[in-house]
Amino acid sequence: MKRLFDIVVASLLLILLSPLIIGTAVLVIVLLGRPVIFTQQRPGLAETPFKLFKFRTMHNEFSPSGSLLPDEARITRSGKLLRSMSLDEIPTLLNVIKGDMSLVGPRPLLMDYLPLYSDEQRRRHEVRPGLTGWAQVNGRNLLSWPERFKFDVWYVDHQSFWLDLRILLLTVVKVIRREGITQETHVTMEPFKGNQS
Repeated sequence: MKRLFDIVVASLLLILLSPLIIGTAVLVIVLLGRPVIFTQQRPGLAETPFKLFKFRTMHNEFSPSGSLLPDEARITRSGKLLRSMSLDEIPTLLNVIKGDMSLVGPRPLLMDYLPLYSDEQRRRHEVRPGLTGWAQVNGRNLLSWPERFKFDVWYVDHQSFWLDLRILLLTVVKVIRREGITQETHVTMEPFKGNQS
């Protein structure tokens, strides 16, 4: 039921949003150049890696030492706008159709975080990662990492079709209000550095 719902809704959204997708792609080409789509490996169900798709919001700029500059230095004004409206996430609907992700579930994080999870936190990978999730409608990037993981695991234990509908409706409200996009000191979530004892 959940998988069928994901495919139908994601397909309809791609069709309905096609003018917006084309417009956003043109904007990215004009302001950032190619490639239009940013791809990155993320852990999915049972920690199986998959390639996540998003619209680019950052320049690929390096420091004199050859290391990639931090997000704050690379993100553009247009990139901030795309993120504030969650337009950078639209290509992720392809991941939903492919089966890498679901519409609702714990957000897929970085592969580098896998060795840092506690056994309880690792349970977030017992379901497909989602385009949005329980943590996203309860604070998004304003949450601390422990809070975020608690919401993720709570969803794993309480998932249902009606909970998914509730999360999707709340997500629409959050996107319209542009709530919880950034933290005070980071344009994205502060990197997870493991559990402090």
